[in-house]
Amino acid sequence: MQPFFAQRFAKVEPSFIREILKVAMNPDVISFAGGLPNPAFFPHEALATASAKVLQNNGNSALQYSATEGFAPLREYIAERYFQQHGMRVSADNILITNGSQQALDLLGKVLVDEGDKLIIEEPGYLGAIQALSVYQPEFQGVSLNEDGLDLNELDSLLAEPDHARLLYGVTNFQNPTGLSYSRENRQAVADRLIKHNVLMIEDNPYGELRFEGEHIPPVAKLAPDNVVLLGSFSKVVVPSFRLGWMLMPDWLRQKVMIAKQASDLHTNGFVQQVLHGYLQENDLDEHIDSIRTVYGRQKVAMEQALLKYCPGIDFTRPEGGMFLWLKLPQHIDAMSLFDLAIKENVAFVPGQPFYVRPDILNTARLSYAGADETTIEEGIKRLGRVLSQVL
Repeated sequence: MQPFFAQRFAKVEPSFIREILKVAMNPDVISFAGGLPNPAFFPHEALATASAKVLQNNGNSALQYSATEGFAPLREYIAERYFQQHGMRVSADNILITNGSQQALDLLGKVLVDEGDKLIIEEPGYLGAIQALSVYQPEFQGVSLNEDGLDLNELDSLLAEPDHARLLYGVTNFQNPTGLSYSRENRQAVADRLIKHNVLMIEDNPYGELRFEGEHIPPVAKLAPDNVVLLGSFSKVVVPSFRLGWMLMPDWLRQKVMIAKQASDLHTNGFVQQVLHGYLQENDLDEHIDSIRTVYGRQKVAMEQALLKYCPGIDFTRPEGGMFLWLKLPQHIDAMSLFDLAIKENVAFVPGQPFYVRPDILNTARLSYAGADETTIEEGIKRLGRVLSQVL
């Protein structure tokens, strides 16, 4: 049946993380593999109340087809939040509600990427973006991610090419998979290069509100608004199953993306948009996020302390927020092989190789601390330490 498949799908791989999660579902396994929000913070009672109110007060309109752009009051809420948090004056007209930020990546791929186009991506990079954009067959160009953001020397080398890439993808806050963030200086330097070389950045920001150390830093989109599409999501701070994300677009891009959205699904679920907006009107989102930050912050510290105790000598990142930290193992250790041994000890993580578009780096791994309490984290890292002692 091979002749039936489109050529563009020949090199698109299934999500490696989704395959790992199938193995990690064993209740005996302590899993640090999934990038899943902690379900203890899903506000199910408040959402039930909001849902009942929407059906009671707006039932007919909420169940009807809705606008491609999304529910206008929800878009206005997002625009106002950008002003409150970062002093960004943005119009709700430039905000498009999507089925999670994953759909935003797909829509941008449809509109912006032709086969063979160069596309710069941080390395290691978000696997979901690699998968979504691979469908459109770009030539990925990796730029190393350092402690303070993109490696500017590597970026300059790529932008010096006569036919340099016109598109750059990055996660500027608590990046998936490393947990690293771009510094204020690095963001300004990236913004300057976007403008100088006429490059568009897809700035993905699903974790930005989950900061539990340091200061909030405005996005690159504030510094170069005509050269950045800023993606956001309610999945990490309210509930993931609603699949509600958005993109903030410059004027010149809006119409084309709107057409792609119409061709894709007409509009995002209008009912859940109204439910979410009702929840946001009746509840303090900042207070809710504060409770998540407090717990994630404790869990992150617990994981760092356990790594120091049970995995001495292993390098790892020290994120100031988000859900992940990143291990750099000794050069001779293949994290894929380590994963097989770890599963036998009933502990799971994500080997780092799938996060690279240059897949010759084998000695890295991603751990998520979001879904386990401190006691479970210590036991899981203790098991991982036993496995590491075998291979070391």
